[in-house]
Amino acid sequence: MRGPLLAAAGGGLRGAAMADGPLARAIRAKLDAALQPTHLQVVDESPRHGVPPGTESHFAVVVVSGRFAGLPPLQRHRLVHAALRAELAGPLHALAIVARTPQQWESDPSVPPRPPCLGGSKRERRGEAAGNQ
Repeated sequence: MRGPLLAAAGGGLRGAAMADGPLARAIRAKLDAALQPTHLQVVDESPRHGVPPGTESHFAVVVVSGRFAGLPPLQRHRLVHAALRAELAGPLHALAIVARTPQQWESDPSVPPRPPCLGGSKRERRGEAAGNQ
């Protein structure tokens, strides 16, 4: 049985709304199928990254799964990446992952704070640098 969603996941995703666009739904479905999480949060962070309105490209996920037991963080992230291989090859540009076992989540349900986006793209920064010369 699925545990409660992470409405108040702590510092890093506080106030973030659950994503419900098509890419977010695909991410949620694939992580559900691959990892049978007891807790799952999928947050669309795209608006924080200067993308056109309605674009889904930057996400943060919190995945709590028994499948992570005994695995180091790198292996946990590889499982998430494997589940989202098609999305990472296409529309998904950035993915922040918190991957914990149910026991780890029970002892500390906080999420590390997300760094602020510095904004702009490399192309915009190059253009600004060229214009300043």
